[in-house]
Amino acid sequence: MVTIFARQAMLPTGWRSNVRIEVGKDGCFSAIIPDSSPDPSVICTDIVIPPQYSLHSHAFQRAMAGLAEGRSNPSDTFWTWRRAMYRLADNVTPEQMQDIATFLYMEMLERGYTQVAEFHYLHHGRGGVPYADRAEMSLRIVQAARNVGMGLTLLPTLYARSGFGAQTTLSQQQRFASTLQTLADIISRVRQADDHAMSPIVGVGLHSVRAVDIREVGAAVDQLAAGAPIHIHVAEQQAEVAECLQATGARPVEYLFDHAAVDARWCLVHATHLSAAETTLVARSSAVAGLCPITEANLGDGLFPFSVYVAQGGRFGIGSDSNILISPGEELRLLEYGARLDRQQRCVCLPEGEMGSVGGYLYRAACEGGRQACGLPSSGLVVGARADLCVLAPEKLSLPELQGDRILDSAIFACPTLPVRDVMCAGQWVVQDGRHADHDGITRNFHRALAALAAE
Repeated sequence: MVTIFARQAMLPTGWRSNVRIEVGKDGCFSAIIPDSSPDPSVICTDIVIPPQYSLHSHAFQRAMAGLAEGRSNPSDTFWTWRRAMYRLADNVTPEQMQDIATFLYMEMLERGYTQVAEFHYLHHGRGGVPYADRAEMSLRIVQAARNVGMGLTLLPTLYARSGFGAQTTLSQQQRFASTLQTLADIISRVRQADDHAMSPIVGVGLHSVRAVDIREVGAAVDQLAAGAPIHIHVAEQQAEVAECLQATGARPVEYLFDHAAVDARWCLVHATHLSAAETTLVARSSAVAGLCPITEANLGDGLFPFSVYVAQGGRFGIGSDSNILISPGEELRLLEYGARLDRQQRCVCLPEGEMGSVGGYLYRAACEGGRQACGLPSSGLVVGARADLCVLAPEKLSLPELQGDRILDSAIFACPTLPVRDVMCAGQWVVQDGRHADHDGITRNFHRALAALAAE
């Protein structure tokens, strides 16, 4: 059993002082006791908060972070960036995938994430040739998470066609091409290999309404997911909205709701370009809007109607998506700053009529939305939940003596990244003094993989 004494801890009931936190042998919290007396025999720290969850990630894209920032077209957009992404995807080997994902998940832990939902569609070898083990690439992702002690929600993703009306994928998408049977085989294989304490949660990804015929997969997805998360990209780009209108007579989110029973299992990733009616549909559905502000800004996607959505009780979480920069604090900061720039006001990302800390609201709401989207039954510093927590370094805040939600305001709006010192996942210290124990070796393997890919 591990025991920690926190001078301040963020519990579901609010900030409490002098909190004794006990972790059982099963890696879950066995006791959370506020107003305790310090015990010289246990670890004593200043500030403990729950971690964040990255509800949307494409691990292989970490290999192009910062390497696709030159203008390659007079009108450079997401669609020109996508061509560079295809070139990378065509060359990644299973070994490189594992090295890239291991490094990425280590970075996530060091920045304050303890669970990632991996939206995984790089299924096959070059030219779309299946590996002898159909789940080869998925199992590499699972191993990467285990290598560093990261919680994983694996979402094998259906990618059936290149666009509305197409019968199959493009040549550069052959490594992604999949059927419902492909997903069933991968899910079965991953579950068969599941003999580890940190078992992945396995759900289903649907690439998008343009790459999947949503009318044909609804019942099958329900069977495959079996109550687990279902994630889909939707309405990320205005071009997608225009194409969907032309092909179906409906906007993407409207079309999705017409043909699928969208409920709390679903995560609608991006959902950037919504009509007022679609915003209300998502907010009332109990689904989670999977917002990825750093990636959306990097790709020039646009701004999600955040303040309107929150005012209607909409649920949201944050995702690192293309993984160009791993920073949960920056994701939350950009949500608020995008809304401020759009409305030309300050402190706008709070439910209507609510006063108080913007940082506190954003952090708590993103934690809960991320938990739901990742399929975790419970989270936070509560008895029975998996023992995940972050210890913050108070000396890196605006003032080291800050209390309560002023800590989160400072951590999100006045620190380059969340001032994470130590991270526990499933009862194990995976980060101490800001570094993973295997940081140097994992980094060397990552750099070796990138050098090999650059030489292709």
